Amino acid sequence: MFIEFLVYFFVFIFGLCIGSFLDCVIYRLEQKKKITGRSFCPQCKYKLSWQDLFPVFSFLFLKGKCRYCRTKISIQYPLIEIATGLIFLLIFISNSQYTIYNILNTIFLFYIASSLIVIFVYDLKHYIIPDKILFPAIVIAFIFRILNLFGNWKLEIGNLAPLGNYLLAAIVGSVFFLLIFLISKGRAMGFGDVKLAFLMGLLLGLPNVLTALFLAFFFGAIIGIILMVFGKKKLKSEMPFGPFLIAGTFITMLFGNQIIQWYLNFFQI
Repeated sequence: MFIEFLVYFFVFIFGLCIGSFLDCVIYRLEQKKKITGRSFCPQCKYKLSWQDLFPVFSFLFLKGKCRYCRTKISIQYPLIEIATGLIFLLIFISNSQYTIYNILNTIFLFYIASSLIVIFVYDLKHYIIPDKILFPAIVIAFIFRILNLFGNWKLEIGNLAPLGNYLLAAIVGSVFFLLIFLISKGRAMGFGDVKLAFLMGLLLGLPNVLTALFLAFFFGAIIGIILMVFGKKKLKSEMPFGPFLIAGTFITMLFGNQIIQWYLNFFQI
């Protein structure tokens, strides 16, 4: 039990560290800078030392301010670190069997989750889904689904059906949003959402992608109504949909089977 807890703890800490890196990626995407290179304060540009880079703990120790210029550090940084740590931990727990496939699947999901977190924050702030993050994720997801065809290092024809399922889910999701994009002439849905839906299909397959889409529209409607009630948005105000798609993806990725089973049991009563 103690060993299991220790493993979970290290996975969470690993997630915090990746979250710190994602903070850097988001900032440098915004500033159109190279991702490589040492971290620095966005305000005074001073290169940060190792004691400034402990995820969450450095933020708390420095009381949310830069050590050198005392400028406030955005709460975005520790929030992304904590969210990444929790998501990594949940992914690891859901793939806790230590088989080769589960280990590879966990690494794959860690990468996809990292990409989705960057897209979530970037779209929320700038109403843009960055292709630099989305396209590599689509390629990696497609390659991973191709590799799933092979078991024991040889092609297994029986695995073609799951590949077809993921491709069909990607087509269904993206075509659905493409129709909305074309009919509304881009006013109701951006083309970035079309591409993101394709990634969702490759990640979730059928019927899970439908669950994720339903959750995205459900949460989007609720948040939209709340914002209108409090006067933050109007009926025709623009609102990024990518974060809702990603929230639906994460929930479905972690709890999709339970949600579908609950839904089926509910209508059997």
